[in-house]
Amino acid sequence: MNVNYVIGVDYGSDSVRALLVEAETGNEIAVSVFEYPRWKKGLYCNPSVNQFRQHPLDYIEGFEFVVSDILKSIPNKLDKVRAISIDTTGSTPVAVNKTGTPLALLPEFSENPNAMFILWKDHTAIKEAEEINQFCRTWGGVDYTKYSGGIYSSEWFWAKILHIVREDKLVERAAYSWVEHCDWLPALLTANKNPNGIKRSRCAAGHKALWHKEWNGFPSSVFLSKLDGHLKLIKNSLPFETITADKPVGNLSEEWANRLGLSQSVVIGSGAFDAHIGAVGGEIKPYYLSKVIGTSTCDMLIVPIEDKQNVLVRGICGQVDSSIVPGMEGMEAGQSAFGDIYAWFKNLIMWPVKNILSESELIDTETREKLINEISTKVIIKLTEEAEKVPVSESGIVALDWMNGRRTPDANQLLKGAISGLTLGSDAPRLFRALVEATAFGSKAIVDRFLSEGIRIDGVIALGGIAKKSPFVMQILADVLNMPIQVVKSEQTCALGAAMYAAVVAGIYSNINEAQVNMGQGFDRSYYPIPENVEKYKSLYQQYSMLGNFITKNTH
Repeated sequence: MNVNYVIGVDYGSDSVRALLVEAETGNEIAVSVFEYPRWKKGLYCNPSVNQFRQHPLDYIEGFEFVVSDILKSIPNKLDKVRAISIDTTGSTPVAVNKTGTPLALLPEFSENPNAMFILWKDHTAIKEAEEINQFCRTWGGVDYTKYSGGIYSSEWFWAKILHIVREDKLVERAAYSWVEHCDWLPALLTANKNPNGIKRSRCAAGHKALWHKEWNGFPSSVFLSKLDGHLKLIKNSLPFETITADKPVGNLSEEWANRLGLSQSVVIGSGAFDAHIGAVGGEIKPYYLSKVIGTSTCDMLIVPIEDKQNVLVRGICGQVDSSIVPGMEGMEAGQSAFGDIYAWFKNLIMWPVKNILSESELIDTETREKLINEISTKVIIKLTEEAEKVPVSESGIVALDWMNGRRTPDANQLLKGAISGLTLGSDAPRLFRALVEATAFGSKAIVDRFLSEGIRIDGVIALGGIAKKSPFVMQILADVLNMPIQVVKSEQTCALGAAMYAAVVAGIYSNINEAQVNMGQGFDRSYYPIPENVEKYKSLYQQYSMLGNFITKNTH
């Protein structure tokens, strides 16, 4: 049998991974992971003000490492590698000069966080996002947020640009254009150095940058210039047309072909966002909610365009023609924090271990370090074991999952988390269970919004680290949603989705549906609601909603 290989590259928040796949069978041949070294050190970030920046060198070094690494598994078959497609976090834009070079790669900007990629979870642009929202409603023209759930977020393209250019005039003067991470990587690999010629992803532009066919692309120059003159200049560098993930952007450049040992015949696909591509890797189908569950969640839904009937779903992160699967309306929602909440609680508990035990003179250094590592490794495991023993509703604790603001429904990054119902008997396992329940309630709020807007949901597909690793969390989620949940088998679903699109851009399959059928890994576990828990959680969810309403009304 003729064998062709494709590569999917998945850029996450902490690392990049590459997956080598046999296109005809979907067999996953090799995987490699690279943790961003600068990010791992906490460089260029300031969590106290929600500033999260990533250096382009982390991305470049990571790409070369992981792709070179997986190619070691087929040393005599490199000529069989047909295509590479990537996905990234988003919105994660960067300022570039007239040669398409991110400013942080220039000596004078190499240590300037404002010249780096503004990571998706950077919330420094809350004020600017609110300004965009107010202006969209009052400027006298079209409301450009109508296909973005009616609310523009601080996590998105224009708000981030507006914040940076107002904060840093050096970056403003040097920036010829701004480019999403998922658009910049394909341009880099194909040696496209003209910002005006960079292909812009339909996924990124539609969900995060207010692009829509109704108003001939991105918002008008008049609208943007009234917000800020720099935004009008950026608009001039943007094309009208956007490109879907099943289309190629070019071939591997001579430079990158030499660096990787591949042929220049290798096709590079258009980029897109990780959750959207992950939904494809998880074999999303119409009216099934695909939940990428990790540090945060991204919830994807595809609806046949003919079924949509001009429905505009309020408070979600956009609905865009062909952003996930060509020919389908792609709808996005999500939670700003999910696993991050569990990590926060772990760090809270670990504080005395790291700050007191680490200074103890009662034990030797080697034993101390081993003990700290053991506690750190086991704390969530032990909390889970004990939390599982706590009956539903027994603790009386109700929490809100807004530690990093609220993404959906109705984006509001000013919101904060809250915990109610604490007593002197509230111990760590009970509090941990309440936090897990809060993340499940946040998921239910998203489902309820789709249902209330007339979009049905027939089932849930789960992927990501928590979906694979925590039966405790997943069972609570199934009980709260009162829906069965299928967990995708592949460990690298986002990279697999990118590989599926690579197989399409290479011409191995004529469309993404064919690629899914032949390359999909299926599901390895399902969770079903426990009826008695479903009823108990209905009452707890009402308390969650009441607490949420109170916090929302009192947050300014």
